[in-house]
Amino acid sequence: MAQPTPIAEESDRDSLPELLSFLDGQPGPHIILDANYRILGANHAYRREFGQAGPVVGRHCYEVSHRFTVPCDQAGETCPLRLSQRAGEARRVLHLHHTPRGEEHVDVETTPIRNRQGQIRYFVESMQVVDQASSRPAAEGLVGRSAAFTRMLGRIVRVAPTEASTLLLGETGTGKELVARMIHEASGRATRPFVTVDCSGLTETLFESELFGYEKGAFTGAQHRKTGLVEAASGGTIFLDEIGDVPLPMQVKLLRLLESGTYRRVGGIETLRADFRLVCATHRNLDDMVRNELFRRDLFHRIDVFPIHIPALRERIDDIPLLAESFLRRIVGERDLRLSAPAMAVLRQRPWPGNVRELRNLIERATILADGVEITPEHLVSGTEDNPAPAKGSDAAADAPAPAADLAFRIDAPVPLRTLEQRYLEWVAASFPGDRRALAATLGLSARTLFRKLAGRAR
Repeated sequence: MAQPTPIAEESDRDSLPELLSFLDGQPGPHIILDANYRILGANHAYRREFGQAGPVVGRHCYEVSHRFTVPCDQAGETCPLRLSQRAGEARRVLHLHHTPRGEEHVDVETTPIRNRQGQIRYFVESMQVVDQASSRPAAEGLVGRSAAFTRMLGRIVRVAPTEASTLLLGETGTGKELVARMIHEASGRATRPFVTVDCSGLTETLFESELFGYEKGAFTGAQHRKTGLVEAASGGTIFLDEIGDVPLPMQVKLLRLLESGTYRRVGGIETLRADFRLVCATHRNLDDMVRNELFRRDLFHRIDVFPIHIPALRERIDDIPLLAESFLRRIVGERDLRLSAPAMAVLRQRPWPGNVRELRNLIERATILADGVEITPEHLVSGTEDNPAPAKGSDAAADAPAPAADLAFRIDAPVPLRTLEQRYLEWVAASFPGDRRALAATLGLSARTLFRKLAGRAR
């Protein structure tokens, strides 16, 4: 980068107070940075939100926001300042920042400020705390801080203020309706209705009457006019859950609604104007359905403006403690009940085919089974795991395979402890559903120690 001339530097110094004065009038947190991450100025909103540890001017931004000793891009984070510097234009990322309330998700946008010669002299960072998601156990809303969760949240934050149709893709039980509600609450339509339509199990006739409503006398039993969900959602958001289950004939009418913005009640002749933002969700592979002509290609492209992948729970193992504590507090309220360390380790090792919904059900079941103040592994049973075991000596008991854990420790003679440890690592590394860092945490080891032990085993 070319060095500015002394005249340019002088004019830059003169413009800095004016820039700070302008930012002080902005409601959100803003800071002015130089190219070396140093804070040159901060408005009142920033000092109130992030300056609890003392003065911020003169310090590095990464010290204040992350408690890092090196820049974000050297600590495994994406740095918006460096991205902005390289691109020469604004860049935006989602970070976890320290606040008086603890770490919170913050949407950060960095914009370069140029002098009269066109050279970048400063960077202005604007920040917005994401109120609808928490990085700590919370009584409601989205909870998480894993990389997969943060990627998803970053896309939610970007699309929510727009009017773009959004398609949520993910397995059953991942919390797609919660994400849809967050998109609505972070949009300009937040004060208007949020209407959910469960498309699964609706017949063609029922789907049309539910969505568009009907006139009195439209069919047998229609004794009065009924307001449809499109009309009820006027000015707000419609969430079509499991849109992959919409019958093909109704897909045509849904496409016409989205393309024209108009509809008619069943049995009516009056054309009505629709006003809603569309969010759809499905656990199905719509690409395959389009190829097999089970879902209209034109409708798919109309709803797939901004797809968001909702990660499965096995993709965000590090969020399990946060989710488990959140569900526990939501279920038991003021009751003195906690999850033991062994119970938490068990939760981190499960495969979770039912995702977050399965975790919540398991926690609720455990609160019923636990009599004391602590949930232990024996309380974390699924609907089939707590069935009585076959009696000793029965054929079923004789034929039943030994549990994997028993097989891992089956030995015929005493062996050195190091050999026993190696055998255990072989078993647990093959069966653990999370990544190596999650496994290290479960075993009570540092990631470096686990990697070293695994490397020694490989040799």
